[in-house]
Amino acid sequence: APRLTILQGATPIVGKSAPTTCQTCGGHDFIRDPDVLDTWFSSALWPFSTLGWPEQTVELKTYYPTSTLVTGLDILFFWVARMIMMGLKFMGDVPFRDVYIHALVRDAEGQKMSKSKGNVIDPLHVMEQFGTDALRFTLAAMASPGRDIKLAEERIEGYRNFANKIWNATRFSLMNLDGPRTANAPAERSFPDRWILSRLNHTIQVVTTELEAYRFDRAANALYQFIWHEYCDWYLELIKPTLQNPASPDAPGTRQTLVDTLETTMRLLHPFMPFLTEEIWQTLPHQGESIVVQKYPTTEATWIAPEMDQRFTLLEQTIGLVRSSRMLLNYPPGQQITFYVAHDEPMRQEHLDQLRSYLAHLGRGTVDLTPTTTWPTNNLLRLITEGLSVGIVVAGDVDLNKALDRLLKQQSEQTKEMDRLEGKLRNQEFTAKAPPEVITDHQDRLVSLRRDQAMLANSEQQLRAMLGT
Repeated sequence: APRLTILQGATPIVGKSAPTTCQTCGGHDFIRDPDVLDTWFSSALWPFSTLGWPEQTVELKTYYPTSTLVTGLDILFFWVARMIMMGLKFMGDVPFRDVYIHALVRDAEGQKMSKSKGNVIDPLHVMEQFGTDALRFTLAAMASPGRDIKLAEERIEGYRNFANKIWNATRFSLMNLDGPRTANAPAERSFPDRWILSRLNHTIQVVTTELEAYRFDRAANALYQFIWHEYCDWYLELIKPTLQNPASPDAPGTRQTLVDTLETTMRLLHPFMPFLTEEIWQTLPHQGESIVVQKYPTTEATWIAPEMDQRFTLLEQTIGLVRSSRMLLNYPPGQQITFYVAHDEPMRQEHLDQLRSYLAHLGRGTVDLTPTTTWPTNNLLRLITEGLSVGIVVAGDVDLNKALDRLLKQQSEQTKEMDRLEGKLRNQEFTAKAPPEVITDHQDRLVSLRRDQAMLANSEQQLRAMLGT
């Protein structure tokens, strides 16, 4: 009997076993379609079919196998496994060595984006609002292994502010490059210059290590920490007196350090923020047509100086206590004050002597580095921690009651934070799932808060004594 074809109205039958009877015509003579392929079949051939296979092309010899495949978790079996199978079958080798499984982007509440829910974040809209580099850096900074990205516009806005911070730092640098520049040896550089070059080379080391391990989140956060906190907040502030004094012998070396550090930082940041870094790099003294073809920074061991890091830690700790005292006593930021600084360890005290001008500049006042036994006994608020003592003169117009209220509020906030951290660290489910570095950060933060609480308790006693309560 003649077969009924699809063109004549027959319906294709799909099944795991051959059918017995056609429900349309009642026939039994079936023909299996000879050209059915897996939906992912052509995709499985992609690593080599795109390079001219089965011809032995130059492209095939050059780019197969490649190094890394970047993909999502949801298509591991459909695509990744099949590419490996086909590569072994037809090429005799796997198509790639590493597979980087990126996170899935969800909304701020962790929900999967869908048009029906109305929670879709349009990347084009986000780029228009906050900038392409801000979005790119956000995704890199949040790309922690095993965790989906909860994408919130507030986070992207924060990294837009980071980009603005870099622009402002660049403007400051360009305004201060007029004048001679000297590339001095490490021993001939000033403390801020030696310190920032040490931190830069440390950051290069960290970023390179994390990129090689595909920890884009850690690499991005290391860059953020260096650029925002170390370069902008501290280094640029430390060198202002030098740049403002044309007669300073450190000025030529500082100008050179300023431009060298910024140029190297732009190359280090380029994979994360390509547009911003290209624009800035073109304004700096440079060689070559584009930053994209420049050599990626490598660590120069001669500039890594742990002793400079230790001195900076002492400076940072001291200025932190001075600023905390200023806020507690409600001294305006621009008001010049008198403060005292001393350390129990002779070497640390010697470092404080070497840092005198920087302490005075950042503390906005006159600094006295005499031993604590010579300090005034009245109207002096002392903050003591880890062998470091800082004393702030309490002016006659300071409202001590309000100062005590501010201190008690600070104590209360710190107590709440300590309770929160202790609760998380007692939670076995949290400690079992959290990355080791997160647990370590929580533990370190708790130790720091306990130390601060002890110092605040001592300050409370002093204020109450001044009040006579």
